[in-house]
Amino acid sequence: MNKRLLPLTIGGFSLGMTEFMMMGVLPDVSKSLDISIPTAGHLISAYALGVVIGAPLMVGLFSKLPPKKVLIGLMLMFGIVNALFALSPSYEFLMITRVMAGLPHGAFFGIGAVVASQLAEPGKEARAVSMMFAGLTIANIIGVPIGTYIGHNFSWRLSFFIVAAFGLITAATTKLWLPAIKNKNEGTFKDSLAVFKNVDPWLIIGISAIGTGGMFAWISYIAPLMTEVAGFSNNNITVIMIIAGVGMAVGNFIGGRLADKFSPLITTTILLSAMVLSLFVIAGVSQYQPAAIVMTFVTGAIAFAVIAPMQMLMISAAKGSEMIASAVLQATANFGNAIGAFLGGLPIAAGYGYTAPQYVGAALAAVGIGFCMLLMAKQRNTVLAKG
Repeated sequence: MNKRLLPLTIGGFSLGMTEFMMMGVLPDVSKSLDISIPTAGHLISAYALGVVIGAPLMVGLFSKLPPKKVLIGLMLMFGIVNALFALSPSYEFLMITRVMAGLPHGAFFGIGAVVASQLAEPGKEARAVSMMFAGLTIANIIGVPIGTYIGHNFSWRLSFFIVAAFGLITAATTKLWLPAIKNKNEGTFKDSLAVFKNVDPWLIIGISAIGTGGMFAWISYIAPLMTEVAGFSNNNITVIMIIAGVGMAVGNFIGGRLADKFSPLITTTILLSAMVLSLFVIAGVSQYQPAAIVMTFVTGAIAFAVIAPMQMLMISAAKGSEMIASAVLQATANFGNAIGAFLGGLPIAAGYGYTAPQYVGAALAAVGIGFCMLLMAKQRNTVLAKG
């Protein structure tokens, strides 16, 4: 671990804990507020909505400031708003503060990914980016299970107070350890948006916005899937979330190295194809506990292996506008979170059971593959035209 990247990893841990812990404590939130699980699932979509709004907004507002100062400010905001979320007295206040909690997410990861790549040795940029996203995986191994356990046995509100504390710790370590990186953005925010006149970033956005929805259709309802279909007790959810987190850590490690060694686009296409297959398998075997556990690990690994390749794909396609493009990619990934959670909940509400979201997720990942194919065709045509 490069100490200079450690604040980004801690930030990834904080953001990953607040994003994914909601899935684990969903039954507890539902019970405490006396609402249905699909209705409580809207809090997942609310966070994703905050990310979608906040990523371009935050980068645009602070585009001229040094990246280090922006990262510190984002995590101070994150810590304060998560504390307010934990104190919210009603579902309506929870929805509002959940949206606000999502505002710093995309900007932190977007700016952090560019900073990590700038701090990396040549040829190891994707590995450096994956170290930031390793915080997400560590959150799923340690933070989310512990937060879920506290939520089940004490209070889910206490879990989010812990998240708030980690946000403040991130701000402090960023000030202490992250080097001061010069802001290379010499143009205006409007100038940086010119990159979106090209087709390639939009195709990558399609991969992210829809393709990643497959993962969220699965993990948003993993708790009821494992209790109602596989037959595990609520107390086993903590262990199951750890298994998912270990899978994510392994996948993130592999994905960063694959992206450095091979084409990020080819890597992304293969991994989304594996996601489609994995989700179909989950739907078919979740009633068998050993198979359900194995597929929890496998699907978590596939889901997170795609993150670093996709991030490098966008950074390489947006020369001169890397930060805004990287932040927008994070926003669109959380649009995938929103549509995955929302569309995954529809068949549950219609009475089709907790395996139904896997089919929704497979369809979303398949659409992502389609965007990969279009991008490949465009790049191939560009090479032929130059030849």
